[in-house]
Amino acid sequence: MNDRTNNKELTFFQKLSRIFLNHPDDRDELLSVLKKSQKSNLFDLDALTMIEGVLQVDEIQVRDIMIPRSHMVVLKEDNSYEEMLPVVIESGHSRFPVIGDSRDEIIGILLAKDLLRYCNEDSRKDFEIKDVLRSPSFVPESKRLNVLLKEFRSSRNHIAMIVDEYGGVAGLVTIEDVLEQIVGDIDDEHDIEDIGNIRRLGVSRYSVKALTPIEEFNDYFESDFSDEDFDTLAGLVMNHLGHLPKRGESVVIDRFLFKIMSADSRRIKHLQVLLLPAARTITDAD
Repeated sequence: MNDRTNNKELTFFQKLSRIFLNHPDDRDELLSVLKKSQKSNLFDLDALTMIEGVLQVDEIQVRDIMIPRSHMVVLKEDNSYEEMLPVVIESGHSRFPVIGDSRDEIIGILLAKDLLRYCNEDSRKDFEIKDVLRSPSFVPESKRLNVLLKEFRSSRNHIAMIVDEYGGVAGLVTIEDVLEQIVGDIDDEHDIEDIGNIRRLGVSRYSVKALTPIEEFNDYFESDFSDEDFDTLAGLVMNHLGHLPKRGESVVIDRFLFKIMSADSRRIKHLQVLLLPAARTITDAD
């Protein structure tokens, strides 16, 4: 049996073992070795993308991927079953924060499946939301995704409420949001019209879809980027970088810092946009 046949029969992990016969000294060297190995067809590009995602989750904070409070789909503590049901059906989500007087008062988490037992009129008479609420989990904005993922696994929670430095609710994050940083977007039928192209995350931070038309971006931020050479924000960013960027890369263009939050081997998917002070330079942002 020749070496080529032997190589075909090697498992993925055996191939990785061969790669690391000479140990990389740092992360950059590790990524360089992995990329060279992928080009040698030791594993495919999708596997490389996921490995890069795994390595990057310990650099990404919860605030970078959270759903901001203004976009949270919530239920109110005093809502009746009949009032909750349309919200649950229309949103298509499986978990919902239940609030008291405001979005800063999270009473608990409602799982959509827990409403099924009250689907007939007889059982509905006994419906009390407090009987089906799960305890909410709270995490700070600065928590790293790798730590949060471990907590999700150990607690078996799939959703966490994000609190800011003052104790107020800043948003929420789900296990799907974290996993998407590793495997890429996990689309379902409810994602298509989930949110607009641009959503605000903080005072000067925004999450923007890469395919947002430049004209729409200009209208929103009162900027004046040209759309003669490219139509979308992805084209603008790639033009300035000179290559298809990977997750974690950033570039300053005019008064904006663009950071790649999601990308695959073919395209940029999501960007985080930070509005910079007028006097800030590219050197300051690096």
